[in-house]
Amino acid sequence: MTLRRDLTSIAAFAAAVLTITATIDSGVWLTFTMLALYGALLAQAWNILGGYGGQFSFGHALFFGVGAYTQVIAQVTGGLNAWVALALAIVLAGLVGLAMGAITFRYGLKGSYFALVTLAFAEVFRIGAVSVGFTGGGVGMMLPLSESFANLQFGSRKGYIVLMLVFVVLAALATAWIRHSRFGAGLMAVRDNEDAASAVGVDPQRAKRGAITLSAAFMGAAGAFYVQVFQYIDPGIAFGPHVSVEALVAAIVGGMGTLWGPVMGAVALHALADFTRNLFGQLPGLNMVIYGSVLVLIVMFLPRGLAGLLGGRGGASVRDLWRGRSAAQEAAEAGGIAPGTGAPPTARPGAKEAAGD
Repeated sequence: MTLRRDLTSIAAFAAAVLTITATIDSGVWLTFTMLALYGALLAQAWNILGGYGGQFSFGHALFFGVGAYTQVIAQVTGGLNAWVALALAIVLAGLVGLAMGAITFRYGLKGSYFALVTLAFAEVFRIGAVSVGFTGGGVGMMLPLSESFANLQFGSRKGYIVLMLVFVVLAALATAWIRHSRFGAGLMAVRDNEDAASAVGVDPQRAKRGAITLSAAFMGAAGAFYVQVFQYIDPGIAFGPHVSVEALVAAIVGGMGTLWGPVMGAVALHALADFTRNLFGQLPGLNMVIYGSVLVLIVMFLPRGLAGLLGGRGGASVRDLWRGRSAAQEAAEAGGIAPGTGAPPTARPGAKEAAGD
């Protein structure tokens, strides 16, 4: 798909959402649209690092929480304007992502090791938020209700939908840029085969640091949006596992490494959650059970997600990426090419000796 087609599809999506928002007045459907867009932003943010960078994160709630707490602390304690706080939340979340990437990628962490370290980072921040006073401790913090455009608080869900649509469109534009830019080509090369990418001049650490910074910034925007809508945040909400699970499951269900997979996954999961909620009521932990069940089924039968099912080209298989082996890597090895060298295994220095010849 060309860049022009990507941009056209993004414009059509934005126009469709705006049209739907302008024509419906049902609070139920407006809330569903708002939450689906919120879930789409979470999934898009995760997809930049997980889908295009091949780095599975179990702790993306870290960046969400940094954005959320920055948004509320900057307004309540610092007295800053909500829009200034929003910009600060995005920047600070991105910087935290850059710092974490610099630490983890420097030591070559990937796969399950990287996933567990991100989970540990989120848990450290959660414990820290409970322990210090400026975050409100375990009680959390409330944002005073004051509806106005200047305060980023709207009297109707339609205002929040437009705000979230802006972020979703920006995330889609960033994804389109990754798909068609030199940076994105290097990032996907690292995802497919880090050794081969290094051999042709790509700096894997730089590519992954850029991806995690961009991913964290969008995650921070989602955290700031959550605070503005619900006017409350605590350590469990900010840094707990639910946000991380929702982000990665929506991206995997929709299709990793695709433009519209995260959006489709978010809409599908929210529709399923609403259906089961109407069917079974507000059972504690029901959403987690649903997400876990759907994830298992997708990994087993649709590793390329809904986008793959609908015939979308490209994308990445969750099974291949989790094993650390891409389709390109397996194809190269099947053809007798040594990963990262471009040469047959027997042509590598010491290969014959290792084989006992």
